[in-house]
Amino acid sequence: MNYRIKEAFYSLQGEGKHSGRPAIFCRFSHCNLWTGKEADRAMATCQFCDTDFVGTDGQNGGVFATAESLVNHLLQLWPTQNDQAWSNPFVVLTGGEPLLQVDETLINHLHQQHFEVAVETNGTLNPPAGLDWICVSPKANAPLLLTSGDELKLVYPQTDLLPEKVAQLDFKYFYLQPMDETDPVKQKANQQAAIRYCLDHPQWQLSLQTHKLLGID
Repeated sequence: MNYRIKEAFYSLQGEGKHSGRPAIFCRFSHCNLWTGKEADRAMATCQFCDTDFVGTDGQNGGVFATAESLVNHLLQLWPTQNDQAWSNPFVVLTGGEPLLQVDETLINHLHQQHFEVAVETNGTLNPPAGLDWICVSPKANAPLLLTSGDELKLVYPQTDLLPEKVAQLDFKYFYLQPMDETDPVKQKANQQAAIRYCLDHPQWQLSLQTHKLLGID
C-alpha cells in the first residue's frame, strides 16, 4: 500500500508519559473524525483538533510506495551517535488518524531497523500487532473500540466525555490534557479545571503540551 505522510521530523515528545523524550514524529494524512478542512470543522466529530494533517506537503512529507522506503526515510532523521546504549530510535506514529494506514508490514520493517514504535490514536480502530506503545486519546461522540493500551490521554473538558466514563478502561497511565484555546482566559480556565480534577482524582495525571509552552516543533 501507499503510505501518505503529511510530515516527519525529529523533536522532543511534548505530551504524556514520554514527555521530553527525543523522537521521530511521523504524521499520517487523513482522519476519520474530520476532513481537516476548516469549512467542515463545525460538522466534525472532533472540532477542537489543532493539527494540520491534510495532504503530503509538510516537512519531509510525501507518498511512500513501500514500508521499506518509508522506514529508510525516517531512519535518516535519527541522529548518528556513538553511544550504543541510546542508539535505538523512537518513532511516534501520529496523525490525523495513523491507524487508517499503519499496518503490520510497516511495524515489522520498523522493528527490523530497531525502532521502538509508539502510536497516538483516537481509539476508533483496532491496531495491528506489534506496537510497543499505544496512546489512546478518545473523542466525545466517537466509537471507542480500543479500550486497552499503555496510555490514555483525555483532552479536557469534553462535555460529552467525562473522565469517569473512561477511568475503568485497561490502561497503565491516565492523563488529562487541558483543551487548547485561542482565548487565553478560556485556556487558563481549562488548565485550572484539569488541575482541580487531577487533585481530586489521583488516578489522573496532568499532561501539558510542553512543546507549545517551549516554542519547539
